[in-house]
Amino acid sequence: MAFIRTSTLGPHPSDDQLTRDMVGIGLGFAGESNTAAAIEETLIYASELGMEAHGLRVLSVLTTWLGVHHAHINADRLIRCVDEHPSSRVHAYWAAIATWLEKDRRFARLTKTYVDEPVDVLATGTAFQMARRGKDERFAGSSLRVPAGTLRDRESDVTSPSVLAKRHAGYRNRVLMGPTWRADVWTVLEQHPNLTVAEVARRAGTSFATAWQVVQDFRVLSAGSD
Repeated sequence: MAFIRTSTLGPHPSDDQLTRDMVGIGLGFAGESNTAAAIEETLIYASELGMEAHGLRVLSVLTTWLGVHHAHINADRLIRCVDEHPSSRVHAYWAAIATWLEKDRRFARLTKTYVDEPVDVLATGTAFQMARRGKDERFAGSSLRVPAGTLRDRESDVTSPSVLAKRHAGYRNRVLMGPTWRADVWTVLEQHPNLTVAEVARRAGTSFATAWQVVQDFRVLSAGSD
């Protein structure tokens, strides 16, 4: 049977699981931490909570996190996750993030995920608040209308890269190898070294060919350490 890559986004977590996952990747909320949380999937479901349920506190911390940590996001994985999510408001948020982080060209394709009229971040009163307080400059000219002060931007709300690299193995491997599929496959192998190549590929969300090559390299180093 041919290898078939499964959905990148995966099933929707429970509220409690999402909280653990958000804490695990460095969003500063109170709760237990899942330090094995999938980074991009957690980011997408956090944005859903922020945009669809009007969770402005979550959206604030998420946006700050992206400003601090975007260099270590697997952009291809993130784009796949956004494409798989059905919400137009979520698409608008990520298109706006791509506009804000335009110097990181890896995210440029996200601007095409939403091409309709700009979306208001607030359920009501966005125009009034923007006239009164001005706009959040991070989202100026983007697909999202955000009044200034609506989304607090404070770096102390998120874990720093150096601390997160010590706590989250997947993040640490991206720091070492770059935010690539190779780093993600390596993380799976560190946790489960005896998996088949097909299962490693499935868990990492990548192609069989990519997983196969990384598995060979991992086994070379593993044999050398015996």
